[in-house]
Amino acid sequence: MKNIFLVISILFAFNSLAQNSVTFTVKDENDEILTGANIVIEGTTTGTVSHENGIAVFNDLADGKTVFVISFIGYEKSKVVLVFPQDNKKSITVELEEGEELEEVIVAATRSSRTIEDIPTRVEAITGEELGEQAAMNSSNIGMLLKETTGVQMQQTSLSSGNMSIRIQGLDGRYTQILKDGFPLYGGFAGGLSIMQIPPLDLKQVELIKGSNSTLYGGGAIAGLVNLVSITPEDKPELSLMLNQTSALGSTANFFYAQKFSKTGITIYGSADKQVPYDPDDDGFSNLPKSTTYNLNPKFYFYPNSNTEVLFGISSAFDTRTGGDMEVIKHNVTQEHVFSDKNTSERYSTQFKIQNTNDVRSIAVKNSVSYFSRELNIPDYQFAGKQLSGFSEINYSLYKNEKSDWQLGANHYFEQFKETNVDASEKRDYTHNTLGVFAQNTTDFGPKFTFEGGLRTDYNFDYGTFVLPRIALLFKATEKFSSRIGGAMGYKLPSIFTEDAEKLYFRNIQPISSGEMNPEKSVGGNFDLNYKTVFFDAVTFSINQLFYITQLKDALVLRENQPDNTYFFENADGNILSSGFETNGKLSYADFKLYFNYAFINTKLQYDNINNQKPLTPKHNVGLALMYETEEKWSVGYELYYTGTQFDEQYNSKPDYWMMGFMVMRHFKRLSAFINFENFTDVIQTNYEPLVLPPYNSPTFPDIWAPSDGFVFNGGIRINLL
Repeated sequence: MKNIFLVISILFAFNSLAQNSVTFTVKDENDEILTGANIVIEGTTTGTVSHENGIAVFNDLADGKTVFVISFIGYEKSKVVLVFPQDNKKSITVELEEGEELEEVIVAATRSSRTIEDIPTRVEAITGEELGEQAAMNSSNIGMLLKETTGVQMQQTSLSSGNMSIRIQGLDGRYTQILKDGFPLYGGFAGGLSIMQIPPLDLKQVELIKGSNSTLYGGGAIAGLVNLVSITPEDKPELSLMLNQTSALGSTANFFYAQKFSKTGITIYGSADKQVPYDPDDDGFSNLPKSTTYNLNPKFYFYPNSNTEVLFGISSAFDTRTGGDMEVIKHNVTQEHVFSDKNTSERYSTQFKIQNTNDVRSIAVKNSVSYFSRELNIPDYQFAGKQLSGFSEINYSLYKNEKSDWQLGANHYFEQFKETNVDASEKRDYTHNTLGVFAQNTTDFGPKFTFEGGLRTDYNFDYGTFVLPRIALLFKATEKFSSRIGGAMGYKLPSIFTEDAEKLYFRNIQPISSGEMNPEKSVGGNFDLNYKTVFFDAVTFSINQLFYITQLKDALVLRENQPDNTYFFENADGNILSSGFETNGKLSYADFKLYFNYAFINTKLQYDNINNQKPLTPKHNVGLALMYETEEKWSVGYELYYTGTQFDEQYNSKPDYWMMGFMVMRHFKRLSAFINFENFTDVIQTNYEPLVLPPYNSPTFPDIWAPSDGFVFNGGIRINLL
């Protein structure tokens, strides 16, 4: 009997230890519920997350002192100390304060002070650690960073030069506008080289808006726009250096310095990239060209008072790349070894901005001037030209209250191209002069609806007037569910600088006459759904489902005049219709994050009785990334990508393929070391068909629809010197 009483006493004692419980309700300073906040018992891995009502419950807590740590992305951590059993069954409300280092993402491309979650325009932003990890994978340019975004395809247009264009939702690269801090960055003659000359180390975030965003930036962004947001100087100085080496014999060095003083500030960014000619399939032709690229970009800031900022920046880029026959690149020219493709380019640009801001309004004046020269040489042919571009704008932002803001402004776009090495009768010179005025309003109609409407009118001196309306609506049904819908019109002025012309080295292409050609025009819309929740008190889940459609009229099509082997542009007799959907999801548990995405891209050429899928545009694309991250210690990632079947320009079907990657980064106090295994399953187009067709002294290059460089690994370090 004594033994029975002893067992009962022990069981009662253990049961008493397990009876303690506590309930937390997590909110922010504005009394808004925070779903997915982490609550962990300090010094252990025991924890949970707050549900959609902000509530999290702990049961079976032992007697004694217990410290709870409450955290949420973008907010300062908070600690709560309880002593059991006296605090048993207590209900505690925790109010988290916004953090200084992890602020909510403000989208610069919309010129609003609203966060990414509170604007009707659908924006995808790459920030913080993700941006740093992508830079480690490829520190020479932003191609890798954009390639892994859902619905974005980096299409290589030349094997020998390595030129690439960015396709958004199945539309050619010329329909995407690239900005840096709101200034137009590249276009026209520079399009094929643009992605290859933009390094990522000085970027704070990358913003991507898919579909036309015509109101603020003009009609050129039919497929979308990419805005690169630079790091600005702070009181604490920043000085960093990144060194990177690839197994494909590419070497990159980047440095960045930023500091703000009492009335002035400065940032300086510089990079140098060198690539040795690389022939992984041993066919005698380079799959990566011999190249050297240098960038230098100093910016100077002046703050005459607390409300005013003056910026003046200068950018310069120098790029030389030679691809083709490996013997020719090595200067061993013979009768059989004669082919090479050499590109030499220089770019200089200025950026000027003065902005005055207070609580109710902001006035900004911007100006940039860009000079770009490029010379392209292949045997028996040379193409060279100079492009001068200008952009000026005045913008007035009015913040009437927290519920409504206005954007009003006017701007001028100028682009002039001149060929420098041909007879006057053959020159493809042009000048585009465009004046525009715009107005956009964003208004909250209660806590659930936000409306955004805009109207832009452009006048081009050659092509006339364009009226471009745009609308968007954000609906916040609950804290867990929201949706957006929007639509806009756009246009693109014709020029000879297209992906098809680039493949021909612009050879034998006739000039475009403004009197005989119509601008390309578009109308499109998108609709998306957002949902987030918490499973099993530990797993956060979010998903975004996007549907889109864009119709392009009067598309610019390159035709061949067979009798004299010349080419000319004309407007298509039908439309290009791009439609589809994108799925993006995220699962988080403790230090693990799983990202998954799927893109269905259905781009139909509805002219010439074709009605087929656009060549080199796979309908199905799948991505999966598993990340393990511990704060300021480890970043480990595994990636898996699937590219579905597609067609080349002759409508021959090409097989689907899978690619895998693996990256490890170790963070120390002032140093991060990384190694990245890209495409370690060694998928390369020459596994399926040759990339070069004979005769090799006058080769033909098939369309590039799969990786051309195969497995490449890289490693390096990033040092924070201050």
